[in-house]
Amino acid sequence: MAMRATVSRFPVTEEALEACAVQWGIAVTPFAAADERGQLPATGGGGDRVPRCEHCWAYLNSHCDMERWGWSCALCGTLNGFDDDALHRLQRPDALPELTSSFVDLEIPVDGSEGAGDGVQARPVYVAAVDLACSEEFLELIKSALLAALEALIPGSLFGLMTFSHKIGLYDVQGPIPVVKNVFIPPDTEEDGLPVALEDAMPLLSFLAPIDTCKDRIAAALDTLRPTSSWERGAASGQEPDTVLLGGRGFGTAMPALIDYLSSEYGTTFALARVFAFLSGAPDYGDGQLDTRRYGEQYASKGEDPDLALLPEQIPFYKDLAAVAVQAGVCVDIFAVTDEYTDLASLKFLSIESGGSLFLYTNTDDSTLPQDIYRLLSRPYAFGCVLRLRTSSDFEPGNSYGHFFPDPQYEHVQHIICCDSFATYAYDFNFKHPEGFSRHTDPAVVQIAFQYSVIEPVKATSENETQSSAGYMFCLKRRLRIRTLQYRPAKNINEIYDSVDPEALLHILVHKVILISLDKGVKEGRSLVHDWLALLIARYNQVLRSDPRTPELPVDVDFLQCPQLQMLPQLVFALLRSPLLRLHEEGIHPDYRIYLQCLFSALEPSSLAKAIYPVLISYSSPDKQAFPRHTLSRAALIMSESPIFLLDAFTNLIVYYSSTADPSLPFPPPHDCLLRTMINELKQGRCITPKLTFIHGGREDSALFESYLIEEQDVDGPGFTTGKGFVSFRESIRHAVADIIETESSI
Repeated sequence: MAMRATVSRFPVTEEALEACAVQWGIAVTPFAAADERGQLPATGGGGDRVPRCEHCWAYLNSHCDMERWGWSCALCGTLNGFDDDALHRLQRPDALPELTSSFVDLEIPVDGSEGAGDGVQARPVYVAAVDLACSEEFLELIKSALLAALEALIPGSLFGLMTFSHKIGLYDVQGPIPVVKNVFIPPDTEEDGLPVALEDAMPLLSFLAPIDTCKDRIAAALDTLRPTSSWERGAASGQEPDTVLLGGRGFGTAMPALIDYLSSEYGTTFALARVFAFLSGAPDYGDGQLDTRRYGEQYASKGEDPDLALLPEQIPFYKDLAAVAVQAGVCVDIFAVTDEYTDLASLKFLSIESGGSLFLYTNTDDSTLPQDIYRLLSRPYAFGCVLRLRTSSDFEPGNSYGHFFPDPQYEHVQHIICCDSFATYAYDFNFKHPEGFSRHTDPAVVQIAFQYSVIEPVKATSENETQSSAGYMFCLKRRLRIRTLQYRPAKNINEIYDSVDPEALLHILVHKVILISLDKGVKEGRSLVHDWLALLIARYNQVLRSDPRTPELPVDVDFLQCPQLQMLPQLVFALLRSPLLRLHEEGIHPDYRIYLQCLFSALEPSSLAKAIYPVLISYSSPDKQAFPRHTLSRAALIMSESPIFLLDAFTNLIVYYSSTADPSLPFPPPHDCLLRTMINELKQGRCITPKLTFIHGGREDSALFESYLIEEQDVDGPGFTTGKGFVSFRESIRHAVADIIETESSI
């Protein structure tokens, strides 16, 4: 569990918080194997027996003051007595890891009656739902992706293959020859469901095949997949075949039917079923149809904001369906492979609100879909998660951000359907009263409790070898992870500035920008970012001028006296230049913006910072690094005089050889060199597969690499290089800061 606060020294009062203008909050990656320093948790059992405060319900932890018969809560100060069980356990200090470490991961006994526990079936279940209203190229990519997925699945998993177009296809691969049963989807959305229930068409346990014995047959079934013809779609819809274009995509009917189909075995065969939905376009047949014509509307002529018009969902169908999926124990990942408008603004809810992810690939030629799905299935995940943040009594969590949903009854409790080791969530903090911390010398305390389930394989014995023919067994484990941290209050504003974590601060800022963009439009999001930076710089300059030892200086927009803040102007400039906040008329596709919103709101701070402001590293040769970081400008390239550069933009990795590079330098770099080692390490640490591109500036088009050299591009407009860029942006901020200082000094 990694936790990164925006400041490590907390503001003392509400006045100090307003005076510093820093975002105050914390980013949490609850299922990360280690903390932000790489330390592993102390482990043990008895997660259900950890003593809790009678007043605030915080857990006993290593920061609590211990008495002979009780303990004082580190969060609220309440004196709590030990019960007989805790007193007995205290006789063996090693039995209470929560007293020896501030970071623990403890097992909780699971009631077998809840469909879990050793020897009770809780097999991993995966279903691929493949769009057949597609092109041949799309289908070939999906086949490659699913073959990669089969290699990643652990033996004993169950796998189902379903197709959809104007009909639903269910595949039984457990016999010698794959068998498909089709259920036709009514074209009229007012008709009452499917003519035949999927369970009646094929029993669920015939549909779900064990991966260890049926892998080859599943591959054979994939080989039989073909796109539906215009003749088939025309016959189903009652249209002439010659008038039917690509379409007949009954996704909105197929998914509710599949979720209902799987729900019969929830809690019996599986504890969580993961559905991978592959889409080549917008649903346009049966239920849940999406009207793609709104993308072509002439919003400017109507005086409307296209970004505000295209970001909200069209219909609540897929958001409502996500709630049904959660109740059925189904998590949906959506993989959209299309360059056409698909309205991901409506579809995204089915994935992110059921615990899944949203992926977008604009073409099939260089798609990383096979690698992405392999990574997705290879890394561990938790499900049925509950996340609870508690604080000491003088402050409290404010807004919460991320792909979770709040508990309907308890405050500051979030539910997460499915969570991997990269998924990150955020909170900002508020004081409970203007006076802030009542005792300025006592540390502020933050405690995160994360309760979750995992499926673990169990070695089968002759007594319990009944779950499958190969004897693979799984059990459901429930665990409680607790992390308690202390933060010292800052003595003054300078201490707050010196303790800023710029990446964590950017993380909170991006979450706020996404929310305001969805609510009021991208232009409002841009204004929020610009105005916040101007206010921060104004407050920083006011602090400088309040020191009598500091001579009267011009407005400092570069934070020359505070290294921790110096990267912020460039981060904000890059955020304004990113597709997240560039305008519709600049050519930003609304589906791509929605994809980035979903991706960025789940990234941990360091990854997000790279996605916003890429890291540019220079090399004097493939085996020798020259400088670890350059600014993103042509001037930096020229001044470095290095021949080779590695640009890490999170979703893209670019190796660039300058046009003046020595011809004797090997291109591309050899596989056994330092540069390649760095590339491989970067690729391994990603939740998605970055595209790797090699460009030789003297021989090939350098436009892709140069598009990332943003500091010479204007903050507004299509990104043409003007030579002004960041310099012009700094001047605009300087004027805004001067106006703020002048206005406030005249009050």
